[in-house]
Amino acid sequence: MINLPIIILMLKKISLILIILFYFVAGINHFRHPEAYLRLIPAYIPNHGLINIISGSIEIALAILFIFPFTRQCAAYGTVILLAAFIPAHVVMVQEGWCTSTGFCFPEWVIWLRLFPVQFILMWWAWQHRKKVYDYHSFR
Repeated sequence: MINLPIIILMLKKISLILIILFYFVAGINHFRHPEAYLRLIPAYIPNHGLINIISGSIEIALAILFIFPFTRQCAAYGTVILLAAFIPAHVVMVQEGWCTSTGFCFPEWVIWLRLFPVQFILMWWAWQHRKKVYDYHSFR
C-alpha cells in the first residue's frame, strides 16, 4: 500500500532542495553574467551595478537561509518580498522586449508568461517552505 504521508514528505524535501539550488545558482549567476541582469533593471533605478550585486547576494543568502529549519520562515518571506520587488523589472521586459547578448529576442508572449504566472508560481513555491519542520508526525 502506498504511504501517502511519506510520499508528500519526500516531495516537500525534494522541493526544498530544488529551491535552495535554484536561488543559490540564480544568485551566483548575477556575478557570473551581470550583463543579463543589468539590462533588466529599470532606468529610473540608479546604480545598476550595485543593485545587481545586492540582489544576487540576497538570493544567495535566502538560499542559505532555506537550509536551516529555524531560518526557513524568514527565507520564505524574504523570497516572496524579493520576487515582488522584481516585478517592475519584468514589466520593463514586457515594455521594451528582452533580447539575449547573442541577439535572440524572446517573443512578447514568453515575457508575459514570465511575469504572469511564473513570478507568482515562484512566490507560491517559496511560501510553501515557510514551515520550520517537515516530519512524518506533521501528517497525523
